[in-house]
Amino acid sequence: MAGAPDLLFALRNNFYIGAFQAAINNGDVQNLSEEDAIERDCLIYRSYIALGSYQLVINEVDSSAATPLQAVKLLALYLLSTDNKETVISSIREWLSDSAIGNNPILRLIAGIIFLHEQDYNEALKYTNAGGTMELNALNVQIFLKMHRSDYAEKQLRVMQQIDEDHTLTQLATAWLNLAVGGSKIQEAYLIFQDFSEKYQMTSLILNGKAVCCMHMGNFDEAESFLLEALNKDAKDPETLANLVVCSLHLGKPSSRFLSQLKLSHPEHMLIKRASTAEENFDRAVQTV
Repeated sequence: MAGAPDLLFALRNNFYIGAFQAAINNGDVQNLSEEDAIERDCLIYRSYIALGSYQLVINEVDSSAATPLQAVKLLALYLLSTDNKETVISSIREWLSDSAIGNNPILRLIAGIIFLHEQDYNEALKYTNAGGTMELNALNVQIFLKMHRSDYAEKQLRVMQQIDEDHTLTQLATAWLNLAVGGSKIQEAYLIFQDFSEKYQMTSLILNGKAVCCMHMGNFDEAESFLLEALNKDAKDPETLANLVVCSLHLGKPSSRFLSQLKLSHPEHMLIKRASTAEENFDRAVQTV
């Protein structure tokens, strides 16, 4: 219905900027079509997943739920334990090959997120590249940036700008691309996060965005203050902890506390894997001396 108010706008926006608890608290949107009600539930359950409440989602989504909700449950299972990875990946491949549900945008989005976690970028793009929603387009930008293909990311961003230049995800994707390109673009990325922090509630995502821009510009003291504020909001946020490790090293401060916290809450994090590889290489070098 043209001109009808978008009842899910606030919920979507809270989710996009990382205000997950606000999304949950204000998620009880009524008078929705069946399709919109499913989208509402997906956003609320994905907010719980973002807060680490995987088991709650697994318990609440039963086998009779709609395909998008089943997909969200798969993401919760995948993130809950590495033991579930193979089962989840084989289930998602099976569903994607089913002509009746394989093209569902939420299913394709979740597949993209899971394969992005797996660092299997070509596999992720197989399901996300066709786009279809702003979230799928934004995920494509992320995947291309992980592949160090800012040229493809820029093409995808242009698609988003043509759809809605002011959309929160378009703005976020612009900031990600600017950070990847670097140079004078860092200041432009900072202004996007600054604009978010004036318009919306301050979240770890916004604070990390500002902090990363500051680090790129060499302002590590300012970056540290944003990151400590983010840590107060969520002591287990992996990006905050990883950025604090990097920031502390540049400031000549001990980083072991943040590294330990990251290892406890996110043992699979790239920074932990790199640190343990470095340790193993060092041990091996010592033994051969």
